[in-house]
Amino acid sequence: MNNVELFTDSIASVVNSNRILYTASSFARSSLLHLQEIGELEAKKGHTSSRLGLTSYLFFIVTDGSGVLLYQDKEYALSSGSCVFVDCSFPYSHTTDPCNLWTLRWIHFYGPTVSSVYEKYKERGGRPVFVPEDVERINTLWQTIFSTAAGTDYMRDMLINQQLSELMVYIMSESWHPENQEDLPKKKSLLVNVKSFIDFNYSNKITLDELSEQFFINKYYLSKSFKDQFGQSISSYILSVRVTKAKQLLRFSEKNVEEIGYECGFGAPHYFSQRFKEVEGVPPSKYREQW
Repeated sequence: MNNVELFTDSIASVVNSNRILYTASSFARSSLLHLQEIGELEAKKGHTSSRLGLTSYLFFIVTDGSGVLLYQDKEYALSSGSCVFVDCSFPYSHTTDPCNLWTLRWIHFYGPTVSSVYEKYKERGGRPVFVPEDVERINTLWQTIFSTAAGTDYMRDMLINQQLSELMVYIMSESWHPENQEDLPKKKSLLVNVKSFIDFNYSNKITLDELSEQFFINKYYLSKSFKDQFGQSISSYILSVRVTKAKQLLRFSEKNVEEIGYECGFGAPHYFSQRFKEVEGVPPSKYREQW
């Protein structure tokens, strides 16, 4: 069973807030993205809120007004439309501008996969503060989660997991921040060409040095940019393409495992078996037998 407390509070005339304190089921806490608290507030006077050491991740959007976030010894200006995404195990504080009092909508949540997703978010260049392209979508997601948490549907935990996942997908889509926006169209086009080259030449030996020469780009810049754009390194992408093709041949052809390994660019059978097992958890022969 999960437990919910919905209340409106006024703390020393500092803020008016509506919030839901949500206690997810033990299953949800161990297996799903789960809600801890969701709410909205209207500041009545200048104030600072501080937290540290929470097993939680905080997302909030400034719906009006302005203020400042202090997180990991850095200060970030916030204004209407600004979104914040932080790991609450680290100290943080946020302060409203006393001359431009803000309203916020926030979500505290956690789950067994959030930490790794957050690391991927940072790896892709995600920042503690960003301004989304679609503010309305953020507000709609917040309202959906709030309504679900306040409801009585026996599937609430599963629905909230789905809705928080949708929020995380959107946050991740905002994570890439190239330093030079003017170069973005050219850069994207080049990387798409690199990706297409790999897709059509996976059966051949492909090295970073060869790609660098082929596309006239510094290999270190190419490596970093490819990972930023597609979320995985060039070597990981090559491996995934080869494994995907190998799975297709293992399931839908009569070719033997050795032939498939060479056709997909793995070379020697033992190397094919080793790399395939790294990805699928079983060697090629076992995969064919299972499927």
